[in-house]
Amino acid sequence: MMQQYLRIKADYPHTLVFYRMGDFYELFYGDAEKAARLLGITLTARGASGGKPIPMAGVPFHSVDGYLAKLVKMGESVAICEQLGDPATSKGPVERKVVRVVTPGTVTDAGVLADRSDVWLLAVKTERGRTGLAWLNLAAGELVLAEETAAQLPQLLLRRPPAELLVADGSVDAEQQPICTRLPEWHFDPAEGAQIAARQLGAASLAGFGAEALTLAHGAAGAVLTYARQMHGHALNHVQRLRVESAAGFMVLDEATRKNLELTETLRGEPAPTLLSTLDDCATTMGARLLRQWIASPLTDRAAALARIEAVQVLKGDGADVLRGTMHALPDIERIASRIGLATARPRELAALRDALPRLPQIGAQLAGLDAALLREAPAALQLPAQLLSLLARVADEPAAAVRDGGIFAKGADAELDELRELAENTSGFLLAMEARERERTGIANLKVEYNKVHGFYIEITASGLDRVPIDYKRRQTLKNAERFITPELKAFEDKALSARDRALAREKLLYDQLIEALQPHIGALHTAARCLAQADVLAAWARLAARHDWCLPQLIEEPGIRIAAGRHPVVEPRVERFTPNDCTLSDTDRMKVITGPNMGGKSTYMRQVALIVLMAWCGCPVPARSAVIGPVDRIFTRIGSSDDLAGGRSTFMVEMTEAAVILNAATPRSLVLMDEIGRGTSTFDGLSLAWAIARALAANNRAFALFATHYFELTQLATELPGVSNAHLAAVEHTQGVAFLHEVRDGPASQSYGLAVAKLAGVPGSVIRAARGKLAALEASGVTASSQMDLFAAPAPITPVAPEPNASLNDAEAAVLAQLRSLDLDNLSARQALELLYGLRDTLGKP
Repeated sequence: MMQQYLRIKADYPHTLVFYRMGDFYELFYGDAEKAARLLGITLTARGASGGKPIPMAGVPFHSVDGYLAKLVKMGESVAICEQLGDPATSKGPVERKVVRVVTPGTVTDAGVLADRSDVWLLAVKTERGRTGLAWLNLAAGELVLAEETAAQLPQLLLRRPPAELLVADGSVDAEQQPICTRLPEWHFDPAEGAQIAARQLGAASLAGFGAEALTLAHGAAGAVLTYARQMHGHALNHVQRLRVESAAGFMVLDEATRKNLELTETLRGEPAPTLLSTLDDCATTMGARLLRQWIASPLTDRAAALARIEAVQVLKGDGADVLRGTMHALPDIERIASRIGLATARPRELAALRDALPRLPQIGAQLAGLDAALLREAPAALQLPAQLLSLLARVADEPAAAVRDGGIFAKGADAELDELRELAENTSGFLLAMEARERERTGIANLKVEYNKVHGFYIEITASGLDRVPIDYKRRQTLKNAERFITPELKAFEDKALSARDRALAREKLLYDQLIEALQPHIGALHTAARCLAQADVLAAWARLAARHDWCLPQLIEEPGIRIAAGRHPVVEPRVERFTPNDCTLSDTDRMKVITGPNMGGKSTYMRQVALIVLMAWCGCPVPARSAVIGPVDRIFTRIGSSDDLAGGRSTFMVEMTEAAVILNAATPRSLVLMDEIGRGTSTFDGLSLAWAIARALAANNRAFALFATHYFELTQLATELPGVSNAHLAAVEHTQGVAFLHEVRDGPASQSYGLAVAKLAGVPGSVIRAARGKLAALEASGVTASSQMDLFAAPAPITPVAPEPNASLNDAEAAVLAQLRSLDLDNLSARQALELLYGLRDTLGKP
């Protein structure tokens, strides 16, 4: 057995091999040690090799999905090695074979995949400054091709992040992804790739898909399809869709922007609260995955975005709620169809699909009356062939979880199966009937037909009836007071009954394989229906959000500019008691707003909400505002918050300047730029100078639409120096107990920053606040300028103590009181001590 294992393992040296042994998948040697460490399972030993115990670890076969999910999440690949022979009849080690390899990019198991997110396998071929890309979503049967300049590769990876990246040997692209698989260069041959992709799609060429000219993408497509087929060990019958994408059709969002706007995960890496979690009111997992794709890829195509807005408009009202009720609890038709194509669909998934299909025409009827371009195809797409329903009707109402357990098909689906089940489950009826017949035939009144596990089926006759035993009875066993016999009829029944369960299971396995094969022609129709359902689900979810939260449908115009009335932050608003709406207007004559105001005043929230409203509008989504008129936006940039990159050896200031450099080099007059507190990571005057120069360049050179938040009040002078720059501030009111933040955006610069008030709110000790207030007064009085900036590394100037001038007018008692006052530690004086001290001082001076 170990020799067999080592032969198999030699073909998968860098992959964990799950080696089936009975009810467990076992791992040996280094695989066992690694799995024990990663999964927290027991590491033991079995047998010896070279005088040393062989490390071994294992997981139960019935709970393997949970372990596979953990390993795939860690970036590991697993080869599933199954027993193909029967251990009972095998003379040597039972035959075993690796039936599939589960990798991070090719996983399709229901128990391993996340329901509401996609898994993409990406192949990349780069040549002469251009890059061909082929994304494959195996769980959805979707292939996407693109060909762009090599410089656009990082952005393309962000828009659709791959779980696994395939690159040719020697390619530097491998360094861009942590989970990267290298393949020989010939796997990426463009001519061979075009043929592989065309055969996969059942076409003569890729011209009909608009992909004929994407030569490099052809090579990537061949690599990704070949790799996926090898990993699954099965034809990819469900991959029947090809889509060609161009970067020009989508808004550019770099990594910093996606992170700072918290589109799909928070700054702490959590799934909520984010824009995705706020917008995800989808009734189906198919809709949730499509929503994630739309948020990750805002459109720049105005017609496509307006089509989504039109569909949301017609769904507003009761229609969206009715649709949700009908779609609620629909199974994941898209992934079930894909698993049918891979021959890995489970009986209960087919039963769920069978129960769902009759509801689809009802959903189609609800959509038929809605006048929206995106919904017109739905009624026809949701009317699936009657043959499909007929095939699925053969599945039992509540089938077993796995094929090996039987009970898959309903009674009447197959006559032979029904007979085998009858034999396996109802032997008592046959025995009673035979017993009655044999008593009548032989005249032996006490004749019994019985069964036990040791001797099987038999006819028992006591001594009084032995003289009437027929000639066709053959003696099987002799007892003290009776004899047991077998007849040809009973022997035939025994052979049938004892093997009936095994034969029933084998028959069900054969019938199930035939059913999966018969369902193959319907995979395309199922995928089309799933796409229509997902799209309607997202649009209906947006319509419900608009009605529930009083969101408006944005107007997308062709002229550049942003006009938002009473805008709110979609994620923050539901989580606060009262949110203050604010307007934002950016136009050709007012392209940059320099925003000042206190910390905690709401500057960052205001800027993020403007960016999110713009992004949502170009996704075709309703927006949280009274009204929103949004012009074309090609990119959104953000420079918000402070963070370092310790692993990359970059300080906070270096990260800040790197992000600023990206913005200055790439922003266009149609870009939206958010910059918050630029320059604060260095000395005051260096930071001020950089912030001034960056703001000036954005306004004068890039001419981007920009919200520029700062605490450098000197930057407010840009409004008087440059056209298209204006000032705004977040209002606050100071009162006797502190400061109140109004979170209201007003025109003009702020009057002060309220930094000391915020520090007090944060709990900074009163002594520190008083010391800071005194230092601030001194600095303001001294009129420090940039030219007088102190060298932090210079030796401190000597301080000459100034002797207090004697006051000749004081008597001895007054001088003593003054000396006592000067020596007091007021910050550590309790109220009672202070009162007692006052009485004492009065007594020293004498009562008036």
